[in-house]
Amino acid sequence: MNSSLIQLLVLAGIAVFLILKLRSVLGTRDGFEKPPIPLEDVRPQVKRDFEVIEGGPDRDIIDHVPDGSSSAKALAAMKLVEPAFAVTPFLAGARQAYEMILMAFERGDIDPVRAFLSDEVEASFTEVIEQRAKDGLSVEANFVGLKEMVLEEATFDRGSGFAEITVRFVGELTQVVRDKAGEVVEGDTKSVKRQRDVWTFARRMGVDDPNWQLVATGD
Repeated sequence: MNSSLIQLLVLAGIAVFLILKLRSVLGTRDGFEKPPIPLEDVRPQVKRDFEVIEGGPDRDIIDHVPDGSSSAKALAAMKLVEPAFAVTPFLAGARQAYEMILMAFERGDIDPVRAFLSDEVEASFTEVIEQRAKDGLSVEANFVGLKEMVLEEATFDRGSGFAEITVRFVGELTQVVRDKAGEVVEGDTKSVKRQRDVWTFARRMGVDDPNWQLVATGD
């Protein structure tokens, strides 16, 4: 046997040995092999000890009253009965109503705003206006602006659907009271008067009539 044949047999033996060694270390792949498991599937699952709340607090409510307060709960209940209701537009309307009603009262003509007054408030305003007339007094007033407006309280009766919202206004106006002769007996046309009012508006939620009425006044 020549040396070349001996070298070939030695090399073949080494190759067989290496193949057997590799198979014992790496194993074999027969048929379908499952893909590797993604890393996230083998990580331990952490159980959350809290509940995720969808949406978060209603900014339309908590921008005006404390979160979790009785007023906040009442406003939320109003929204459940009437989803179109929102606090911010209500307050915008209340501001306009305050100016209109206040000026109508000061000038002694509440006919334009009568639909926005409850029977009790209308009777109270009318009494004051009639007394002025008997005393021969007239009022000249001009609304300058609103210094402050705060939603003080909201209540809601789920049984009747009756809602009340109390708002504190601080308005600025000029006011002059004249007697029969036209002489100024109170006030100054150049002096701005600051007036504080606490008004309560009411309405039955979920009905077709969208108008709120002024049901109580105070200061």
